[in-house]
Amino acid sequence: MAKPDQVIQAIELDCADDTLAIAMAQWLSHLRAERRLSPKTLEAYARDLRQCLAFLAEHWGAQVTLKAFSSLEAADVRAFMAMRRADDIAGRSLMRALAGLRSFGRFLEREGKGKVGALSAIRAPKVAKSLPKPIQMASAKRLADADERAGETRETWILARDAAVMALLYGSGLRISEALGLKRREVPKPGEGDVLVVTGKGNKTRMVPVLHNVLTLIQEYAEMCPHPLPPQGPMFVGARGGPLSPRIIQLAMERLRGALGLPDSATPHALRHSFATHLLSRGGDLRAIQELLGHASLSTTQIYTGIDSERLLEVYRTAHPRS
Repeated sequence: MAKPDQVIQAIELDCADDTLAIAMAQWLSHLRAERRLSPKTLEAYARDLRQCLAFLAEHWGAQVTLKAFSSLEAADVRAFMAMRRADDIAGRSLMRALAGLRSFGRFLEREGKGKVGALSAIRAPKVAKSLPKPIQMASAKRLADADERAGETRETWILARDAAVMALLYGSGLRISEALGLKRREVPKPGEGDVLVVTGKGNKTRMVPVLHNVLTLIQEYAEMCPHPLPPQGPMFVGARGGPLSPRIIQLAMERLRGALGLPDSATPHALRHSFATHLLSRGGDLRAIQELLGHASLSTTQIYTGIDSERLLEVYRTAHPRS
């Protein structure tokens, strides 16, 4: 994957004039420096804009200038989107392409280089909502068992740490960033509390219950950990004592998937989905689950009712004598 500087410096567009190419480079620099977008997003936005400019050059039969781009019409944008959809591009990719074009248009307007009003007149393509894929209850419990990885050549405390993190994700429904963002002082010892104060998206805090056996696993890891765990420091640390990277837990999950015969959809985030799905299937209140997950809108939480309904239909089809 190209680095941000490589993306920005390598803009040579046969389909556009130098003025537009320079504006594109300035826009990408702005996204990197001020918006702090990731290199992957920068690369995707640059690729989407290049594809649009190449299409417009062919569509208009001439090189695209800054003035011509500013006079873009809604029909031109729709034609580009139709061309991309004809290439069997997914709805999410089309949404990203439109978001990138709109961002470029806003940048041009702020810089006094034209106003591309047509971009705001285009409705974003609809994206089908896919249901989360929870892990079966028995398998979710096994993921939090350090003994499942006993054959690996890793230090015991690391296996205990990974098991504690996964138990926390499943037991409290946390996002992996929330679990790894916990400070040592924020996690009570077994018998000294049963609630965590978690900082989630938008820097919002919420209280979530934590099971006694999860706190026990965390305490066992803390006692085995060879690195100091000061109250103000992270609860979970890496092999060298620094903050633990989410990627380490993702890799641990990949190894366990193979050992337990789980599908690729069994990720750390799937443990959060499993938490919500299993609560709902046992009669949990949707509003309470919304609060536990930290969802701003109930509509986000309602996707889990689709999973539960699907499960009930499957039971019906399997068990009904006339199915």
